[in-house]
Amino acid sequence: MVAYMQWRKGAKVQDNTISGTFRHLRRGSGLWFAFIFILLFSAGYCRAQVAGDVSGPEQMRIGSIEAQGNVTITTAKILSTVRARVGRLFDAASATEDTQRIAALEGVEYAYYNTAVVEGAVKLTFVIVEKNLVRLLAFKGNNRINSGKLAKELAFKQGDYLDLFLIRDGVARMVELYHKGGYAFVEISLDESGLSQGRVVYEIKEGPRVKVRRVEFEGNESIRSKELAKAVKTRTRKYLFWPVYYEEGVISEDVAKLQDVYQKRGFLDARIEVDSGFSEDNKVAYVRFSIEEGPVYTIERIIITGNEFFDSRTLTEGMRLQVGGFYSKQKADFDSRHILSRYQELGFVDAQVRHQRSFMGPGKVVAHFEISQGGRFRIGQVIITGNESTQDKVIRRILDEEDFSPGQWFDAGVARGDGTGELEKTIQRTILTESTFIRATGSQPDRRDAHVSIIEGQTGSVMLGAGVASDSGLIGHLVFDQRNFDITDWPQSFRDLIRGRAFKGAGQRLRIALEPGTVQDMFSISFTEPYLFDKPVSLDVVGSSFERFRESYNEERLKGYFGFEKRYKDKWRRGISFRAETVDVTDLERDAPREIRDVRGENDLFGAKLYIRKDTTDSRFTPSTGYHFNAGYEQVGGDYTFGILSGTQRWYRTLYQDLADRKTILEVKLHGATVLGDAPPFEKFYAGGTGSLRGFDYRGVSTRGLQYNPTTPIVGAEKKDPIGSDWILLANAEVAVPLTEEVISLLFFVDAGTIDSGGARASVGTGLQILIPQWFGPVPMRFELAAPFMKDDEDETRAFSFSVGALF
Repeated sequence: MVAYMQWRKGAKVQDNTISGTFRHLRRGSGLWFAFIFILLFSAGYCRAQVAGDVSGPEQMRIGSIEAQGNVTITTAKILSTVRARVGRLFDAASATEDTQRIAALEGVEYAYYNTAVVEGAVKLTFVIVEKNLVRLLAFKGNNRINSGKLAKELAFKQGDYLDLFLIRDGVARMVELYHKGGYAFVEISLDESGLSQGRVVYEIKEGPRVKVRRVEFEGNESIRSKELAKAVKTRTRKYLFWPVYYEEGVISEDVAKLQDVYQKRGFLDARIEVDSGFSEDNKVAYVRFSIEEGPVYTIERIIITGNEFFDSRTLTEGMRLQVGGFYSKQKADFDSRHILSRYQELGFVDAQVRHQRSFMGPGKVVAHFEISQGGRFRIGQVIITGNESTQDKVIRRILDEEDFSPGQWFDAGVARGDGTGELEKTIQRTILTESTFIRATGSQPDRRDAHVSIIEGQTGSVMLGAGVASDSGLIGHLVFDQRNFDITDWPQSFRDLIRGRAFKGAGQRLRIALEPGTVQDMFSISFTEPYLFDKPVSLDVVGSSFERFRESYNEERLKGYFGFEKRYKDKWRRGISFRAETVDVTDLERDAPREIRDVRGENDLFGAKLYIRKDTTDSRFTPSTGYHFNAGYEQVGGDYTFGILSGTQRWYRTLYQDLADRKTILEVKLHGATVLGDAPPFEKFYAGGTGSLRGFDYRGVSTRGLQYNPTTPIVGAEKKDPIGSDWILLANAEVAVPLTEEVISLLFFVDAGTIDSGGARASVGTGLQILIPQWFGPVPMRFELAAPFMKDDEDETRAFSFSVGALF
């Protein structure tokens, strides 16, 4: 190319020389003819030579391909990205594209190519300029947060390619980390002097850690400051004891939360501003939220249009917005969903509800709901995708139980298509999918296919944990749980078993639990088929062993159990179960009561039980409304013949919901049971301890037996150890008041009960509940302090009780 350019430049000079020659020619000088002849001959020779060079690279074959300049990137990796090949004709456009591919490699700053003609072929060289490496990453001035924690905040690490964008972004990341820790005045800068050598050094001035000393509210005429304080996270104490540090991000969230609080109460024009002040040494912050409430907007009229299928009166039933009441967007959104669900549950898949508000004078709002019904559709086909290991029927039978099957109205309320529908969540919860979406597809005039798309999750787990309780001592937990078990899917090889490709896919459950402890030991293995013969009937099979030292003897139980339970649409369930159990009473103390000595050794029991139950609560782990009822009768035979009639009712009610949506919940429990016939002590009833009568020891409320020794009579024998009661009645009432986001709750309770001896017992107390988040749900820690105010002289009391459990 250089030769070509030189040649182009020389040709231009020659043209100028020729023009001058003709001027001399007109003068008639004969010597110039010889000069012109020699010049033209030389120019022609040069033109032929250079023209050959110009056509050479484009028309010559590539003799070799090399890479230069690469240090950390291998030549093989570079050349593997190019399409140029030895022996092919050189093409400049292709070489440019190869350069772009090389430049796109990680660690390449930029690249270009050179060519040279060597022995009649093109030598193609790609030159690479690599990015610099971060050879040193250091922090200066960080005393409160260690360098390791700061380094984790960065999007790069030592040894990575030096990226100025990521390096400068690291300043903002670390500032945010310090701000979250309460260092409101931190200053972080980047020392750029060493970047060219790969030295990344951050200089930090941490400043003081700022505690929140006072939080104030002003201008709040309608809502008390005490209530507003519950809605914000900025406060002076956390979990009652720990200080709270100043954080601008949290304060911004608090402003939005207060705005939301006022909007919910009809203050549509409310404005919230925050003013923060600091002490002279910047160690203490004073936060003031200034509130301009404005007027309360009330509803003048509610207008519903487009409702061809339902009349307006039907749709307004259950709405939260009411004429004369205050307006809030939250209520309007709820009512929009309420109206939409009425249409969706009857097959109006494409129904839409649009809400608009208009103002009629000061503080007056007209709420307008515009309905677009769309067509009405039944379910056509049910198409399931994504279930690589889960059988189709596992999902279809859930749909069938929920009346979501071909021919039924397509309820787009429970199958919203975004994973938030109740049916979608039921499938996700039942077979533990990562996600479940049910979308309406197809274009038939009166039907829509239901496309169920799932992403399978981890259904098997091994859990290790421990717990300790005042009633049962220290207990370890080693649990294997497979929630998508298939008892018929035997492995084809040992590799299938190791890789989890066997015993999986039928929606059954297998649980194996080993729970050794200091006071009691338990082992169990259980199998559950939730849809026996693909019907809403569950089968449970359990084998278990249990050992615990009682007051004057050791109790060992070996049990086999199986049961059937049928589920109904109205949440009622009824079942029948059977058990075969051997109870071994051993290691009696010398003064054990006669009633215990009479059952010494192995005792065989065989029982059949009928029961019914119903659960209407809104949460499995932390219910706030609804009730749970169960009642049953078991007839027992074997070495003893007797019956057990029992029933339990629990009610839950939300007493109060504060501005942070934390609920104060009342739980009331009634339990009664009686023995019909002559039952052994280990089948009778005992009260006392956590979940029973707090303030009394575990099994501290019971009929008691006299000390007895068959070989040496005990002079002055007295009633000592519990031998169980023939009937029991318990009543409990507990209020849980959330302290911090429902994780910690303060408990107030009253327990009462009676048995067949000793009269009524009652206690009052308080406690603390802490919910520990786990992947399957929260695990409660409870600490309770109770004092009996009605008791029998033979009762054993305990003021403090607790239970703590956690999985690792």
